[in-house]
Amino acid sequence: MEKCLKQTKFTGNILVAEKGQVLFKGCYGLANRANSDTLDENSLFELASVSKQFTAMAIMLLREKGKLSLQDSLRKFFPDLPYSNITIHHLLTHTSGLPDYMGLLTEKWDHNRIATNKDMIQLMAKEKPAAQFKPGEKWEYSNTGYMLLASIVEKASGTSFASFLQKNIFDPLQMNRSQVYMRRYSGKKINNYAYGYVYRDRQKVFMLPDDIKEMDIVIYADGIYGDGTVNSTIIDLYKWDRALYTSRLIKPSVWEEIATPVKLDNGTVHNYGYGWATSTNTKYGKMVSHTGGWPGYNTLITRYTEQDKTIIILCNSGFTPTMLSQGLQKILFDE
Repeated sequence: MEKCLKQTKFTGNILVAEKGQVLFKGCYGLANRANSDTLDENSLFELASVSKQFTAMAIMLLREKGKLSLQDSLRKFFPDLPYSNITIHHLLTHTSGLPDYMGLLTEKWDHNRIATNKDMIQLMAKEKPAAQFKPGEKWEYSNTGYMLLASIVEKASGTSFASFLQKNIFDPLQMNRSQVYMRRYSGKKINNYAYGYVYRDRQKVFMLPDDIKEMDIVIYADGIYGDGTVNSTIIDLYKWDRALYTSRLIKPSVWEEIATPVKLDNGTVHNYGYGWATSTNTKYGKMVSHTGGWPGYNTLITRYTEQDKTIIILCNSGFTPTMLSQGLQKILFDE
């Protein structure tokens, strides 16, 4: 880690665990460069797409409560959307064929206003962007699907997405710092918040993406949730990791569903389940993982579920942690 810090622009927090024991925990750099606040284990990070596993879990919890079926159609919840035969299963597995909402947002939205899920769904209903393929035909990563899933959670539960996660996941697991947080949209200040910075080579300085014109999507997309906006800490994510080995939230059979790779209509299998990438390796056994990236943040959680090993990396300097995680993996498996 010390070598990595000297050679890169990494700042962030790391936790490595095995069989219920934390083997390594490290906090490196600043949470807030404006006042030189240092990171600690309770610093709160934007998870970006690591949020998707919580959105998927919310859907599964509602399914277990009988509030929805994975075969329910998208139009059952949003009849104004012009897409036929898309189910919740398609949304969960990135096989819906829906175009990415960010392109539509960039082209058709007033960048002086912060968009919400409701705004985005209304814009899709109005503009009717074409589907890219038939549901189940291909796999293509879709932020749109997970934005819609969060809104389905709200329709099926009768409460806000943030409240549902708080009551049904974060509070029961004592993930005391975790929350859905949209810093610019809410205007709410949180103590010990890890601001995400981008390094600018030309100026040789770290900047908030808010101050970089070509990254202004961090402002006008800040009210959209489900594909991102869950915020957490290495400690809370470790509590999440431990809970997934138990029946505290769901039965083991439901976890098996979540971690099963999706089968496309043509019979081929893609290594994504419900909110997790999933694979089996001869050396490491069954693995579930997810990465996240958003201006200022890069995140990663990898769980080696057959060997009960876990790597969690939360970065707030725009540094991509893939190589770092591979190095930690080699150490963890005595390579």
